Amino acid sequence: MSKFLKILAPATAGTASVLTLAYVLADQFVVDMPAPARVSFVSAANAQEAEAPAADTEAPAAPQMAVAETPAPARDGGYGLGREALPEEIAAWDIDVRPDGQGLPEGSGDVWTGEEVFVEKCAACHGDFGEAVGRWPQLAGGDGTLERKDPVKTVGSYWPYLSTVYDYVHRAMPFGDAQSLEPDEVYALTAYLLYLNNVVEDDFVLSNETFAEVEMPNEDGFKPDDRPETELPKFAAEACMSDCKGEVEITMRAAVLDVTPGSSEGDAEVEDTAIEVEDSTETQPAGAETAEAAVGNNQPTAEAGDTPAENAAEEAAPAGGDASEAAPDAGAPAEGAPVEEAAAPDASAGPDPELVAAGERVFKKCSACHQVGENAKNRSGPQLNGIVGRTAGTAEGFRYSGVMEEAGSGGLAWDHGALAGFLADPRGYMKGTKMSFAGLRSDEDIAAVIAYLEAHGG
Repeated sequence: MSKFLKILAPATAGTASVLTLAYVLADQFVVDMPAPARVSFVSAANAQEAEAPAADTEAPAAPQMAVAETPAPARDGGYGLGREALPEEIAAWDIDVRPDGQGLPEGSGDVWTGEEVFVEKCAACHGDFGEAVGRWPQLAGGDGTLERKDPVKTVGSYWPYLSTVYDYVHRAMPFGDAQSLEPDEVYALTAYLLYLNNVVEDDFVLSNETFAEVEMPNEDGFKPDDRPETELPKFAAEACMSDCKGEVEITMRAAVLDVTPGSSEGDAEVEDTAIEVEDSTETQPAGAETAEAAVGNNQPTAEAGDTPAENAAEEAAPAGGDASEAAPDAGAPAEGAPVEEAAAPDASAGPDPELVAAGERVFKKCSACHQVGENAKNRSGPQLNGIVGRTAGTAEGFRYSGVMEEAGSGGLAWDHGALAGFLADPRGYMKGTKMSFAGLRSDEDIAAVIAYLEAHGG
């Protein structure tokens, strides 16, 4: 303890001495300028600057920036601060694009170039098909959801003008690296977003010349703001403050948050009305998707394959069908063929449950465009029930691309080998397919997805 005090005491005393010395020196040498003196000093400096002889302007040329920084004319009561903005500064700020295309730079970009840029710089937040990752904004889908209580507002379902898409992507994206994209990249990204929302075909090229030709699906969903003419006169009039209405009756309640004031005693009619209103709000038109399902709704008008599973799914039929064809007489195996007898029960047992479970997880990459299972229906890609073994391009009610229909007519059936090749590289396997998915990189994932599709033979 004594050794500790021998060290601490001198250190404390030394610190106190240094601080005291600093305080004394600061008080002695640093003197505050009185307020009147400050005013006089600033006024004199401004006057001197204003009366500088013309000869000063002929002095040796200073750096270009220094010459440009002449004080701006002071407003009444101002201080003469600032300067006029330089032309290049105005140009850097003036980047807005209007609905008629005014403000667009020269350039162009196609759908597939846009996909490459999107996957590299946008998909981490918005997903490969604009379906969104986590709580990042969804960019595709949502068609037909605007009248629901939980609408899915995307580029295709909600935005009225294409100029808003280009302007926002150019101005604010990618997140954390805004305004780093070249005009051609912005055109390509905008074209790809249109393709994801089924507004254009996969061979579309967007440019400053074709920009005005694009019509957004919800353009008629907006109208000019007429509130200055229709609402302002009513609110500007003298307000009624008493006996304005003889009787007040609650006819509806808020459907999501019950914020309507009132007692809980016997308002049965109002309660019934509230339930009816909420029910009608939640009711969706026949065949409409849920808000969650709409997430991938308007993705690329894929053919039988606009998502990994789609193409594969595009045409596949349950493996069960193939197995039964491969062993039609499995129930009565011939004598001396024990191997065939053992294979028959395996075929009837279906795919490995663990592999099916793994495939279900991988299939989430495909679910933006494809559905399987009970009540599955066609979306931007065909429903995939019974895909394993099915002839390509034959899902009922789905509009396939020409190349997919030709492949089916030529005898292509989605057996395991065809599905594996297509899921690994859709566009390499079938030139011209609208399937925009880049493909599954793992053989294990491919096998798992095929097993999952096999389990949904339909």
